[in-house]
Amino acid sequence: MSTELAASPKVVGAKQVRRALNAGTATRLYVAQDADPALLQPLVQLAVDKGVPVEQVSTMKQLGADCGIAVGAAVAALISVLAE
Repeated sequence: MSTELAASPKVVGAKQVRRALNAGTATRLYVAQDADPALLQPLVQLAVDKGVPVEQVSTMKQLGADCGIAVGAAVAALISVLAE
């Protein structure tokens, strides 16, 4: 999983993930198990409604590291980049 996150186009953070889900560009959602459930629940529900697979990561620190950032991340999403 960490290789996929590191090498693929992604967005990190609740606002960016929500935008990607609403725009239909998110292809997979990653959530940290130790993140605030009040933050995660609406995003997970939106992903389920949009048919986007959801995967759990053990900690925010691990998800941040997998995304290549120096801080923890509660949520991230892989996105598809369409050539125009």
